[in-house]
Amino acid sequence: MKYNGPKARLCRRLGSNIYGSDKYDKILQKKPYGPGKSPKFRPSKQSEYAQQLLEKQKMRDIYGLSERQFRNMYAKATAAPGQTGEMMKQLLERRFDNVIYRAGFALTRLQSRQFAGHGLFTVNGKRVTVPSALLKPGDVVTVRPKLKSSPVFGPIIAAHEKYASPSWLKVDSGALKAEVIALPEPDHAEQGIDVRQVIEFYSR
Repeated sequence: MKYNGPKARLCRRLGSNIYGSDKYDKILQKKPYGPGKSPKFRPSKQSEYAQQLLEKQKMRDIYGLSERQFRNMYAKATAAPGQTGEMMKQLLERRFDNVIYRAGFALTRLQSRQFAGHGLFTVNGKRVTVPSALLKPGDVVTVRPKLKSSPVFGPIIAAHEKYASPSWLKVDSGALKAEVIALPEPDHAEQGIDVRQVIEFYSR
């Protein structure tokens, strides 16, 4: 089940700006303690299970997945050859909505998921409306031709001038086009997450 409450509250509970918007960084700076707590609150030491649960929720919410989707992603990573944690990071980064975000064609992952779900982009010339679709090297993501002049992309193109896309994507910001040229490495995934704790949580 996905969290549908106030976004600032969830960021404060997790102690991390999981949505990427600058306003949540400001909120965390102003209130660096959990919701419902006072500024003088000093948290007690968390149990091992509580730490694992927090890391799992943080990683899941950063990428905007439901618990079922996230557990299925873990199952895929476990079945794949290689280290489970690294495979999990790679699978999350290869999601269609995440590729749109990493290419700089959306300001937040929430926005990229909306773009993907509404079919604003194509993959290899075909309209795709499944945010969870996994892309592979050679796949090309492009905004639908009739939407290139849409005002929604004005601020995005402007922000792209200061944005550096990851090395596993070849991006043409003017054409709103991105090609997956390699599989993402673990270092390309979101930092500040202890994926080992996530794996231990599901391995219990």
